[in-house]
Amino acid sequence: MAQNLYSERQIAMIRESGKIVAQCLEACRKLAVPGSSTRKMDQAVGEIIAKYGAKSPFLGYAFPGKKPFPANVCASVNSCVVHGVPDDTLLIDGDLVSIDVGVTLNGYIGDSAWTFPVGEPDPAAKRLLAAGEESLWAGIEAAKPRGKINDIARAVQSLVEGRGYSVVREFVGHGVGQSLHEEPQVPNYVDPEASVLSLNKPLKPGMVIAIEPMVNEGLAAVKSDEGVWPVLTKDGSRSVHFEHTVAILNDRIEILTLP
Repeated sequence: MAQNLYSERQIAMIRESGKIVAQCLEACRKLAVPGSSTRKMDQAVGEIIAKYGAKSPFLGYAFPGKKPFPANVCASVNSCVVHGVPDDTLLIDGDLVSIDVGVTLNGYIGDSAWTFPVGEPDPAAKRLLAAGEESLWAGIEAAKPRGKINDIARAVQSLVEGRGYSVVREFVGHGVGQSLHEEPQVPNYVDPEASVLSLNKPLKPGMVIAIEPMVNEGLAAVKSDEGVWPVLTKDGSRSVHFEHTVAILNDRIEILTLP
């Protein structure tokens, strides 16, 4: 898959999609309360997306070996890492709910994810949430025009493992814009077995990437049953997920999915 470099006009279109994504996540934040459900979050997001005449790139997303994804958002609770399917299970105090939202408007996609505590999180959950969010900001801070993708990976991994947590290996950040998953891949760890060329891929002006750490409270290993979407931590520990869409410009970077 070829890497896309976007013009200022195209980045502006992605930014418009990103603003809707931010509204969707804010609606989910308000619904992250005991007695609510991820189905309610999905419905709220669907209503916001429809209001703007946009679409969810997740709804109907096809992946080999799985049925098309059936919802507007990925909703992953506690030990579910990514690709959780919204349902009517009532949320309870202390749950951690990761919501991943994509919006396609006029052919351009914004993509962001956030983990919300339900009610009052326990002290260990607060530390996990802080590590996940701060690793996202560390990755964004490391993204410099004409820098290296590996700088992002190293920044995220260093913060996460420095706090005693694990970075998921099987799922990584990615390019985004006209398709949900584009080149380049943006890992959250430095792979010593990867080629020097891969590690040193430059961050070129015009690139738009989704930086998205997935951080496990326990071990990094994940599992997923054949034919179904949700990906779980192998050891049953909790996981958090934070993501922003970021544009690489000539002299700076810009987060495109802020409110």
